[in-house]
Amino acid sequence: MDVNKIRKICRPIRIVIGLALIITGFVIGNKWFFLGVVPLIAGLSNFCPLCIITKKCDIPEQ
Repeated sequence: MDVNKIRKICRPIRIVIGLALIITGFVIGNKWFFLGVVPLIAGLSNFCPLCIITKKCDIPEQ
């Protein structure tokens, strides 16, 4: 399993969720916006920390 690759559909979803959490945190004034950094970094860097644990996000080898 290559943990540095996640499915192509997961990347934009993680980026959008991360940005939404960060923007919502800034608008509301809550410090929980840092929670949005995790999916944003996972989407931008193409690395999923949950893939190591769940082994469901990996791309099947050809």
